[in-house]
Amino acid sequence: MSKVPRHLFVPEALADKAYLDLALPIGYGQTISQPYTVALMLEALELEEGNKVLEIGTGSGYMTALLAELCQRVFSVERIPELAQRARRLLDALGYEKVLIKVGDGSVGWPEEAPFDKIVVSASAPQVPSPLLSQLKEGGKMVIPVIVNGQERLFRITALSNGYKREDLGPCRFVKLIGKEGWKDDK
Repeated sequence: MSKVPRHLFVPEALADKAYLDLALPIGYGQTISQPYTVALMLEALELEEGNKVLEIGTGSGYMTALLAELCQRVFSVERIPELAQRARRLLDALGYEKVLIKVGDGSVGWPEEAPFDKIVVSASAPQVPSPLLSQLKEGGKMVIPVIVNGQERLFRITALSNGYKREDLGPCRFVKLIGKEGWKDDK
């Protein structure tokens, strides 16, 4: 995490708060997750250098950059075009070439590039989207916040030959996963 300059991924007016353990607004009703949460998610993924990773919710590109430091290839989906473009420019400027970003509905994943070794979702879902489960390799892991009994919980899901193992990693707080397999857009 010390290799990625977090202050470049937040609005300039908030750069002095970039290294505090806080979620910060990045525009368009979105946030950059607090460093502790990002580290927890990355650790839970159990990333390996050769992994092909799907990220849902590019946002500012901060976690995208961290993923690029830790694995082979990153495919990131962002539903807000302006955030995707801003993240792409910054990631290019920092030399992160093994990252592909597309604008689209993250709740349905990136089926053309599946399967993935790891999937990380930076927005809470009403349930685990089945398209994401189907894009996870056997033995692969997904980290996703899900609403359970009215509470937001972070889960690690492992794809097994006979189903899925689901581990509760504790309470969390994220923006909503908007899309066909997520929450409906409030607009």
